[in-house]
Amino acid sequence: MPTTIWTGSISFGLVTVPVKLTPAVKTRDVSFNQLEEGTGARIRLRRVSEQTGEEVTPDKIVKGYEIEKGRYVVVEKDELDSLRPKASHTIEIEDFVDLADIDPIYFDSPYYVLADEKAAKPYKLLVEAMTKLQKVAIGRVVIRAKERLVAIRPLDGMLCVETMHYADEIVARDKLEIPGDEVDVSDRELAMATQLVESLAGAFGPEKYHDEYREQVLELIDQKAAGQEIVAQPEPEAPAKVLDLMAALEASLKRAGRDDEGAAADEDEDEDDEVAASPSRSKARPRKAATAAKSSAKKAKPAAGKKAPPKKRSA
Repeated sequence: MPTTIWTGSISFGLVTVPVKLTPAVKTRDVSFNQLEEGTGARIRLRRVSEQTGEEVTPDKIVKGYEIEKGRYVVVEKDELDSLRPKASHTIEIEDFVDLADIDPIYFDSPYYVLADEKAAKPYKLLVEAMTKLQKVAIGRVVIRAKERLVAIRPLDGMLCVETMHYADEIVARDKLEIPGDEVDVSDRELAMATQLVESLAGAFGPEKYHDEYREQVLELIDQKAAGQEIVAQPEPEAPAKVLDLMAALEASLKRAGRDDEGAAADEDEDEDDEVAASPSRSKARPRKAATAAKSSAKKAKPAAGKKAPPKKRSA
């Protein structure tokens, strides 16, 4: 069962929808414990006074805010408790906005919104209304003693809450060194860069991307746990530094072209296999089969001075 991190309701107007939040993502990072070499004993961290070097018990530790190097303002626990936002079990919707108006940089962590069994109808009503209007709800909620700004959006027939950063948490881009008008980009460079982007463009398929480092670490752990001898792999050579932008663009376009040709060749081979395996389909699509045959013939054409291998006959 998914872990519930908050239980309450979503309120808009006079309508209240009882819901609960559960994390929509889970971190799969590989974590390690620190051990003493030789004995394998766990390493424990202790809170030690910088002045005396002695361990300090939790009841003797207070919170201090550093206002300048070495100077602190001490804030007592009861002072913080008096300012802490009161636990609320309601997400009050303050605005409905267009999703396109929210820069993704504001989003932090996603949570699925699950409805109470008795609230199925108002929940579905809110989902369908927001989906139809393509709107996102903005509200506030207290999660784990902290008030969070949240966006509620429809997602595949359900609701998803995204905790958000406040505006003053976003680093101002005008403080960064970003190339401006002083950098000249020629029309030819722009055309080649555009062509390169278009050659690599495609639909987003999240399942094709993997955390290869994590997979390799887990494989290493499995091998060592099984007692296999581990041989260190040589490090790959670092790519050469690009000195000529045009040369790099031209090389990238050539490489993208070769990849496209390879993909097209694979598709032609798959099509030939389908035609050979299904005579009825080859009759129904004579032009496509002929085209594939010509393509295969082109690929089988021997280089000058070399004897062509005997052609394979399809069964």
